[in-house]
Amino acid sequence: MLKINKQEALDYHSQNPAGKIEVVPTKPVSTQLDLALAYSPGVAEPCKAIALNKDDVYKYTAKGNLVGVISNGTAVLGLGNIGPDASKPVMEGKGVLFKKFAGLDCFDIEIDCTDPEEFVRIVKSLEPTFGGINLEDIKAPECFVIEKALREQMTIPLMHDDQHGTAIISSAALLNALEVVGKDIRDIKLVVSGAGAAAISCLRLYRELGLNVQNVTVFDKDGVINQHRTDLAELQMQFATSSTITTLAEAMEGADVFLGLSAANVLPPDLLLKMADNPIVFALANPDPEIVYELALATRPDIIMATGRSDHPNQVNNVLGFPYIFRGAMDVRATEINEAMKLAAVQALAELAKEPVPDMVNKAYGDNTLTFGRTYLIPKPLDPRLITTVSVAVAKAGIASGVARREITDWMAYEDELRSRLGVNQKLMNRITSAAKANPKRVVFAEGDNYKILKAAQIVYDEGIAVPILLGNRKKIDAIARANSLDLDGCQIIDILEEDAKRDEYAALLFRKRQRRGITLYEGRRLLRERNYYASMMVETGEADAFITGLSKDYGKSILPSLQVIGVDEGVKRVAGMYIIQHKKGPFFFADTTVNIDPTAEEMVDIIGLAARTVRFFDTEPRIAVLSYSNFGSNPGPLPDKARLATELAKKRYPDLLLDGEMQANTALNPELLREQYPFSELAEQGANTLIFPNVVSGNIAYKVLQEIGGAEVIGPVLMGMRKPVHILQLGASVREIVNMTAIAVVDAQTNRKPL
Repeated sequence: MLKINKQEALDYHSQNPAGKIEVVPTKPVSTQLDLALAYSPGVAEPCKAIALNKDDVYKYTAKGNLVGVISNGTAVLGLGNIGPDASKPVMEGKGVLFKKFAGLDCFDIEIDCTDPEEFVRIVKSLEPTFGGINLEDIKAPECFVIEKALREQMTIPLMHDDQHGTAIISSAALLNALEVVGKDIRDIKLVVSGAGAAAISCLRLYRELGLNVQNVTVFDKDGVINQHRTDLAELQMQFATSSTITTLAEAMEGADVFLGLSAANVLPPDLLLKMADNPIVFALANPDPEIVYELALATRPDIIMATGRSDHPNQVNNVLGFPYIFRGAMDVRATEINEAMKLAAVQALAELAKEPVPDMVNKAYGDNTLTFGRTYLIPKPLDPRLITTVSVAVAKAGIASGVARREITDWMAYEDELRSRLGVNQKLMNRITSAAKANPKRVVFAEGDNYKILKAAQIVYDEGIAVPILLGNRKKIDAIARANSLDLDGCQIIDILEEDAKRDEYAALLFRKRQRRGITLYEGRRLLRERNYYASMMVETGEADAFITGLSKDYGKSILPSLQVIGVDEGVKRVAGMYIIQHKKGPFFFADTTVNIDPTAEEMVDIIGLAARTVRFFDTEPRIAVLSYSNFGSNPGPLPDKARLATELAKKRYPDLLLDGEMQANTALNPELLREQYPFSELAEQGANTLIFPNVVSGNIAYKVLQEIGGAEVIGPVLMGMRKPVHILQLGASVREIVNMTAIAVVDAQTNRKPL
């Protein structure tokens, strides 16, 4: 379980700018003309157009891509009725998920109102602003009344995700679980713990799928939901039993399915023994389920189990549903999210789980065994197919059921549009991090007495990304940890000046390696008092799996020990550096940006080869442009000549690569310009995603400009060509950048140095 430090969480949300969201203009506003078009007098024209035709609001404003995440804070997470102000961090977070997974923009609105009628009036009045409304964290039974009234009164997609999100995801999991065990939903006996918004919504959707209500027994904190209760809402009474059952033990006798949406540890293991063969248990209380996963499997080896947790199989996670449901509903401008659309999402999720899992998903979760069955009932949240599967299904259902106001006829084009809304860039590091978590490796940090390194070490250990080994003065490390409330439990600390025997052992090995390269045994002993040499030896001897350094030292000085101790990979003549540029247009890869100052054409060919295999390591097919200030001979000079020759040589050495040059950077990145001016180019169809710079000066300047003023996230440098995983941080890297590089180093180590 990931440990979250209270102060760390507060710092995350309070660091400048406070919160997690901001508004970013989508049009240029840099000139007087821009301002005149954006506001007065130019803004009057779309206003007049919308006044004549209200539907033009979707044409001239962001309404069609804008979701309102609205709450009154009466049922926030497991915190209860904490009020609208305290609910705002959650609502902002929901907005982040909408943006990340579906490309939808959000405004979060927290309403200080607990009266259902007044709440409905307020939300109804916001309809001109939003293309869709996501209700969140509103307590039962008021949530049922509010959603019903708003669905009747509003003509835009609206859903209370606490109810329907869990219902949709768990329905898909239930259908597939029943298929695995060969049972029919019409025949199963179901026991439910919990009678809140999510539980009732689950039952309503299960009923749509064929569940016989007569076979259902529901419990809440006051006992069984039966027809004698007088304290129940109308929706809860729909599932009141007429049987004489009064205890959970009685209900579990012969039950096929247990659905838990209540509290931790309410299901004793002995009750599992009462269930039918191949019992299905959905223990969805968070963060701790109704029964511990390991205990349930030990008690009933034939069990099929799902939880709400990411560290167990079959995670029922609402993020599999709501972003894509709203995406599809809003793209057809549906007047509501109806039952047909919810059922379409259920079927889409269920069917997607039966399809072969892409390699990128296997790599993201470090599991090549993902295949439809007991431990894989529903897709994983990082599956890139979700947006094109669920959103398309919902959009089609909206059209077929008559609630769509916009037709889609070219579904392939729509799928391309959906993919372009996200881009691979938003998920690249997620996949790398998830793959690292699946098989953490030992990573040694040379600068272990630096605060940023220690903070990153705590994060990668707590998140299960890596097992950190910290080199540094033990007292200094302890003092930094105490001063900053860092928990370094699980991190190995080594003060190399206390390791005389190990240093002598390493010095002897270094002498054997470099005795004909000017290093004596005495010099070896001296060098092994430096942490970069010591860490390199740890990796070389297998006492660590990867090495990270460079936070506080010059790049060249940081890399030299590893080159002397570990050396380059088989068949590699030189190492090179690459930066990953994460941008809304997709990930781009820049090489060489750190190592080779002014490579020859032949050396550039080596760099091209290293870059190609490294880009493939990141699950991306390289489209390589060799850059200069010239386009295919338009300007003479030694640099364009070198780039042109490098391109010619690289095409001969790597005939299967999609590669062209020499060309200017804007040409390489603009396929329209390429098609118009240089249609003969191999990159004309899609443009380049991998840029080879003619010297380190141009590459270094380019990535740093993008990092500081270009709105891009820069990851790296990734050191290419080493025999074992070594990565050199950029000077002064942030904690986030160190964590990213650690994840890359771990996945690098997982490859066992096989060809990338």
